[in-house]
Amino acid sequence: MKASAGGYARANDLGHAIEMLGSADGMGRVLAGGQSLVAAMNMRLTTGDLLVDISRISALSGITEDAASLRIGALTSHAEIGTDPLVRTYAPLLRDAVACIAHAAIRNRGTIGGALAHADPAAEFPACVLALDATIHVTGRDGKRAIPADDFFHEVFETALQPDEILTAITLPKAERDERQTLQEVTRRSGDYALAGLCLVRRRAGHRVSLLSVGSRPVLARHAMAHLDAGDIDGAVAALRAEIDPPSDTQASAGYRRHIAGVLLRRAMADLTGEKT
Repeated sequence: MKASAGGYARANDLGHAIEMLGSADGMGRVLAGGQSLVAAMNMRLTTGDLLVDISRISALSGITEDAASLRIGALTSHAEIGTDPLVRTYAPLLRDAVACIAHAAIRNRGTIGGALAHADPAAEFPACVLALDATIHVTGRDGKRAIPADDFFHEVFETALQPDEILTAITLPKAERDERQTLQEVTRRSGDYALAGLCLVRRRAGHRVSLLSVGSRPVLARHAMAHLDAGDIDGAVAALRAEIDPPSDTQASAGYRRHIAGVLLRRAMADLTGEKT
């Protein structure tokens, strides 16, 4: 099956892209790396759209730092994130996620902004930015907005983005000197979507736990986090399993995903502490 598009236009700059999206009557779609959008179009999950190509807007690429935070442009590719020294030092969770994402061809073309805007609950980057307490930056006709990651993801493939808005960057706090971050997931084969996955960040303010492939959006496990802050790993596992509502499908049952989520939390804590599971 071939894609059905209502038109194609390449944006000269961010303002030009926003203008075209705003005039598309809600049918504009942002084309960056195209790894998710084109696949959806080929399956006719989205049709008749005006594709606004932002791939050559250089201002939306790159990774920079200031005293407290890391800023990642929306067009920064998965592969760049996986090799960048600032990410390795201050956000190693993202580097670990890149190694789990599909295959090299997709990592070279896919962008972090595209992955977040697509909002697939089985993808790694949405869960990572949730665990890292990141902020999503968007720009539209009404100006700029900074959206906490926990408010950005709504449902499957649905976010807080308005039809005329473009995700421009992600900012996240730099990892502290003694901070630890880890990603654990279970897949049938390398490169497959995870049957369940878990991100764990331990910093001075406490633990942050997020999960992928266990609901209609990435999940921040607040009750499990509170138990971990209190040093109660058994209570954290029980709370985690109680606060998620995973789906059943042809790949795994809800019960299996719930069980695996607890196992992954124990593995993640063991990884941070150096203990064997």
